[in-house]
Amino acid sequence: MTVGRKSSRSLAVLALVLFLTFLDTTIVAVALASVQSILHAGVAQLQWVVGAYALVFAALMLTFGKLGDRFGRRKILVAGMAIFAAGSLISALAVNPAMLVVGRAVMGLGAAASEPGTLSMIRQLYPDDSRRAKALGVWAAVAGLALAMGPVFGGILSGVGGFRAIFWFNVALGLVSAVLASTVLPESFDLANTSLDFKGALLAALSLALVVTGVIEGEGSGYASPVVIAMFVLGVLAAVAFVVSELHADDPLVKLRYLRIPTYSVSLATAFAVYFAIIAVFFFTALYLQLVEGYSGYRIAAIFLPMTAGMVAASLVAGRWVAGKGPRIPMTLGAIAAGVGVLAADHALGASVNVPLLACALTLAGLGFGITVVPITSIALGVIPAENSGMAAATTNTARALGVTASVSVLGSLLNGELTYGLNQRLIALGVPENFRAIVISAVETGSMPTGGSGNIAQIEKAYGPLVLKVVNAAYEAFHSGLSIALDVAGLLMLASAVAAAIGFGIRSHDPARD
Repeated sequence: MTVGRKSSRSLAVLALVLFLTFLDTTIVAVALASVQSILHAGVAQLQWVVGAYALVFAALMLTFGKLGDRFGRRKILVAGMAIFAAGSLISALAVNPAMLVVGRAVMGLGAAASEPGTLSMIRQLYPDDSRRAKALGVWAAVAGLALAMGPVFGGILSGVGGFRAIFWFNVALGLVSAVLASTVLPESFDLANTSLDFKGALLAALSLALVVTGVIEGEGSGYASPVVIAMFVLGVLAAVAFVVSELHADDPLVKLRYLRIPTYSVSLATAFAVYFAIIAVFFFTALYLQLVEGYSGYRIAAIFLPMTAGMVAASLVAGRWVAGKGPRIPMTLGAIAAGVGVLAADHALGASVNVPLLACALTLAGLGFGITVVPITSIALGVIPAENSGMAAATTNTARALGVTASVSVLGSLLNGELTYGLNQRLIALGVPENFRAIVISAVETGSMPTGGSGNIAQIEKAYGPLVLKVVNAAYEAFHSGLSIALDVAGLLMLASAVAAAIGFGIRSHDPARD
């Protein structure tokens, strides 16, 4: 077999691993109603179902990149896929929300071990610059495709067998990926880079875990709770200690001086913003359509299909556009399109869902996301010296995972606030007794309320009477208010990132390594 065919087979396996780990960032979003109905999970628990994967992924990706350099990238990747499959098995067999969250965290651990090798091994497989550039283009396109296909795959699988079907799919594909990787991929090391920044890794993971846990737990305990305040304080202190540690480490996880390169720092900020907004659309819109409008998994998959098509179409031309015109105009216009699309989607999800407008809005958002997602990694690799390209790519992927984690925790907190305080105020205005108000709020959080939608309104009123109908409407008005806040924040963040791209990519960079 020729070297070219071996490289192509290896690239195909790496693309499969990458596709699977990125797919699981969004695939669960359309199965949340199934998780609620089967496991009786509350909104905060649903946040952990989505966020546990991204949190562990973000916290450990840089560390596993270093471990792969030292002990063998194939070895770590294969082990990661086995762990990913094990976490999927735990999730498929989950009998309560806590078990599902643990399974998702284990999946995140496996993804963190597997994903760094998909990029660093390309450098070994393609020493020629031109062929490596094409391979990196394939890598970026697969990442964007996986992200876009998550809700479609999730909708189809959950329609077939509920949320468990998604995780059985992951078990099968995870094991196949592990076998293929162990037999096809060549082993590679970086013998010149053997030091491990354990202190930095521990501080980064500790800071992220404390802050995210504080945000989510503050929804139930209150942000004035001593425990929650302590989490935030300790999280900030750990973040400060991480920065100090990285500045003085011999071989840090993140070389902070590179953040002084405007194009690099803007690309990281854009990666964060894009994934923050994508999760806002997939997580919160899908949950609303399932719980309030009563949409099936199949129907939600169809709703998100135009957005997926937009992301795929844009990703096919984004790399060439950036290569020909530079990143400034494409990234700026892409962020504007995504921001306007997300805000328009909020408008489409009004008192009743305007499906044609929603489809157009999501298509516009998908085009914008596709334009911005694909070149982010190539920009980072283009401005950082080749010997630090692994760190640059891993840092970019960490920024993506942080965007997911922040979206789920922060926007989820805002949504949950509307489902508690906002709904409580609406129920008080209706004259609902206090003990019944608590029952209603609990029913909304766990998905036990009657399904909304115009087809069920008359049935609800006939079965329960006009007061209960008003209570149901108040509950879903509160849900919609929370959804609207989440989408508005995400859309405005994308517009802010467009401004940052227009300014940042217009600033002449210098190499801080020479300072």
